[in-house]
Amino acid sequence: MALKRISPDEARDLLESEEGYIYLDVRSIPEFEQGHAPGAKNIPLLHRTAMGMQPNEEFVDVCERALGKEAKIITACLKGGRSMRAAQVLEANGFTNVVDMRGGFDGESNPLGQIVYDGWARRGLPVTTEAADDETYSGLSKR
Repeated sequence: MALKRISPDEARDLLESEEGYIYLDVRSIPEFEQGHAPGAKNIPLLHRTAMGMQPNEEFVDVCERALGKEAKIITACLKGGRSMRAAQVLEANGFTNVVDMRGGFDGESNPLGQIVYDGWARRGLPVTTEAADDETYSGLSKR
């Protein structure tokens, strides 16, 4: 089955609905700390290290323990690439209710770096730097 992709506006509508969707921010911890959607949960697909971006070997395990395979998940990142990959990884590991948000937090860009599809923040959707313990990777990875 093809991965369902939705706009940031559709993501906001799902998050505000009574359906219980979770905004899963798969960006690195420093990216998340710089700003994210309110209520977002941060489980990085990749960790930023001195050697560059490295896979988070615990990504699927932490998602399963913290969210559950039946959770309604909206994956999101900075521009849309990592979140699409994260959604594919989750689906391949038995997660059954995953959609990917196009454009990520900032927006999709063309090869020249120009934004061609506005993401969450560029659309003026709510942004915060605050996060409860159960929204941070540190807190979620302890579950």
